[in-house]
Parts: sequence; C-alpha cells; structure tokens
Amino acid sequence: MNSLSDTARLAIDAYGGADRWLGSKRVRAVVSANGLAFTLKRRPAFERALVECDIHRPFCRLTPIGRRPDVTGVLDGQDVRLEDASGAVMAQRESARMFFPFGRRTFWWDDMDMAWFACYAFWNYFTLPRLLLNPDITWSELEAGHLKAEFPAHIPTHCPTQHFRFDTISGLLIRHDYTAAVVAPVAHAANVVLRHSQQAGLCYAAERRVTPIGFRNRALSGPVLIHILVQDFALEA
Repeated sequence: MNSLSDTARLAIDAYGGADRWLGSKRVRAVVSANGLAFTLKRRPAFERALVECDIHRPFCRLTPIGRRPDVTGVLDGQDVRLEDASGAVMAQRESARMFFPFGRRTFWWDDMDMAWFACYAFWNYFTLPRLLLNPDITWSELEAGHLKAEFPAHIPTHCPTQHFRFDTISGLLIRHDYTAAVVAPVAHAANVVLRHSQQAGLCYAAERRVTPIGFRNRALSGPVLIHILVQDFALEA
C-alpha cells in the first residue's frame, strides 16, 4: 500500500476512520438525482433510489435503474446487468465501457448504459475513504488539501486522472474534478460538495452539484449537469 499523505489521513479520519471502513462490507444509501445529463440522455431522474455498494470491490446495485420500479441495475467489475425483483438476470453486458460514448449513446442511454455510469459513479463517490486506502490507486498530494489520483484500467471510474480537494482543517471533501468520458470526451466536470450530514456518527457528503469547469479551473454555477441528494447513508458490517 502506498504511504498515506497527510491529506489522505485527515480525510479518512473525517469520514469515520480506516478501521471502520476496512471492517465494513457495504454502503447502503437512498439517493435522488436529476439534472441536464439525465435530460440529454433521455433518462428519468432518480427519486429515492436504493444504492448498495460493496466497499472492497467494484460492485453496486441501484434500484430502480429506470422507469420500472422492479428493475435493478448492477455493476460487477467491468460488466453490467439488469435484474428483476427476484434477482433473476434480465439482460447483461460484458466490458460495458467499450460501448461508450459514441453512436446512439451520444443521444440516448438504455437501462444498462445508465447502470454502468450511475453505479460506477456512486461506487466511487460513496466508497471514497476506502479508495484512499486502495494500493492499486496512486495518490499524490500536490499541495495541502489537494490530491491527484491515478486509477488503473481495472477500476471502473470516470477517467484515469482525477483531482480531489479537501478542507485542510476538517478533512471533508470540497470538490472532485474529472472528465465523465462515457458522457462525452469533453465532459470536464467539477463535482462540488454543497453539504455534509451525519448519521449514526458517520459523516457523509449529503448534497453535490456537478457543473462544467470554466476558465482558470473555476467550477461554473451552471448548467447543473447532475444534482445529487443523499437522503440516507449507512455502513453495514
């Protein structure tokens, strides 16, 4: 494992500590999300969707993934599938990233497209303290509070190089920059944390706003590509 920087240590402690994250199995959250990205891809917004993420590997379930309340989108490593309410597989797609972002996906996404994007995104966002401890990710502290991450190809994520900015006092995440390559090659985005909350003594990012990055790396106020509201958040052993 790479030695942890001061910023990484501060952030992990702010979100519950290494022992708590390494000793837990999954994250369970209730999430609502909407914004221009949903409109552009002709997707319904998420209204109190259930998200379940495995903390130690890229696995995430999101229910409902689309308009049918009984259909779950599942990320399993590099693959995605749809399951019905009984857990039976309805459809599956291997190496899902290969299908993005061109062709008809420029204009609209089906349920498995959305399952790939939303599930890997939530898995990354919700398991961040564990990602900071992942030896496969190279973390560099560029300055106090600013970490650069280099992700390997086997971890599903927005793009290989990403930037995370944390409050230098509290250790809480302020902003996460990346290119959402499956949306568009030029989808350079600033994911700004608007508010944190606590539940059962656990701090989490409760509200986020994703907008384009403008001149001098400024997070623009709009258009709002995605607005995320986390209404429930818990770690499960």
